[in-house]
Amino acid sequence: MEVRFFQGAVICGRHFPDNRLPGYPETIFMPVILHIDMDAFFAAVEQRDNPWLKGKPVVVGADPKGGRGRGVVSTCSYEARRYGIHSAMPISAACRCCPEAVFLPVDMRKYSKVSQAMFAILYEFTPEIEPLSIDEAFLDITGSIRLFGTPLGIGAKIKERVKEELCLTATIGIAPNKMAAKIASAHAKPDGLLEITPDNLLSFLWPLPVSKMFGVGEQTEKLLVAMGIQTIGDLAQRPVSSLRERLGARGQYLRDLANGHDTRVVVPEGDAKSVSHEHTFEEDTADPEQLDTALSILCEKVSRRLRSDGFKGKTVTLKLRFSDFKTITRDVTLPERTNFFDTIYVTSRSLLGAACVPAGRFPEGRKKYRLIGVRVSNFHQPYVRDSLFEEGTSQKTEKIHQAVDTIKAKFGEKGIIRGRSF
Repeated sequence: MEVRFFQGAVICGRHFPDNRLPGYPETIFMPVILHIDMDAFFAAVEQRDNPWLKGKPVVVGADPKGGRGRGVVSTCSYEARRYGIHSAMPISAACRCCPEAVFLPVDMRKYSKVSQAMFAILYEFTPEIEPLSIDEAFLDITGSIRLFGTPLGIGAKIKERVKEELCLTATIGIAPNKMAAKIASAHAKPDGLLEITPDNLLSFLWPLPVSKMFGVGEQTEKLLVAMGIQTIGDLAQRPVSSLRERLGARGQYLRDLANGHDTRVVVPEGDAKSVSHEHTFEEDTADPEQLDTALSILCEKVSRRLRSDGFKGKTVTLKLRFSDFKTITRDVTLPERTNFFDTIYVTSRSLLGAACVPAGRFPEGRKKYRLIGVRVSNFHQPYVRDSLFEEGTSQKTEKIHQAVDTIKAKFGEKGIIRGRSF
């Protein structure tokens, strides 16, 4: 059993000379996980760079087109949230909620530069960082405590650096596991800092609704509520047998989470990547040709980005959003990693066919698609083989893709186009 020791620490003015932090037992190895989430990131960057936007409802996302826009809200300021606007909301609905809001397009180049500066700050505290998005990450700061002080002190230092250097605010949650750290940061929004120690982990988690838990989506929540399980504490104390009866093997896993046992570790950036592209149709569609064309273009973009970044992926995921905004995903893991267009396209097309039951008809009465997306994940370097018997045709295909990439790099996306992409 691993034992953790610390130098003497000072917390809230109290000195602990026995080299152990309160709430972190010496005989049990407990990681210290920090979750950071920037506050209203895109909108906050716009308000920082344009002083006249401060205090105004700002919505960053698709063009609302006077309430007829087809996209969604990427981020909105806290002033806009008072009108009921939130991320992923249809931009047309956001326009109806607050017509006087300032609607701005997504400036990903600018936000990426700010994100890089934010992550540069984080890497000064630990190399163990798992990015979740452009403005959110998990950090394992277990090994940083000896260098930088208490977990709470580390969180405060990060917040201070972000505010001083970027003129932005971030919210931080700290806990013994990823689920609790993420819940803690959400609980402390905005511009907050909350630490959950092993001693108060369950007293923090158990009163919360089960919907706050990792792995509990809309359908699982309905099932649990139907079983009389309203809170995380209810779930933690329910017999495993009854949970398995309704949820299968997931019942044990969710009960473990409810009791504070989350064994997921922080996965550094290089091990947790994916490449994806999405397309929102100007009008909802069920036209097979239109869907096929969009799918082909998306697979082409994903394929090129994979080769550009030097990766091959093994898992292909198809994302579908219907006209009622219900979103589903379907994925398949291939026997070998790939960055070839044909493999990604054929796999995505089969997933699209499986989403229609039977072909041409849609589940739960939904008739048309609003958005389609393709993602490839489960990466490895392209020179690592999954099989010792790769066919020679693979090398030929690689050369063809490289030739296409060269042409597009020189003459643009329309320099060479696949027949189905017209």
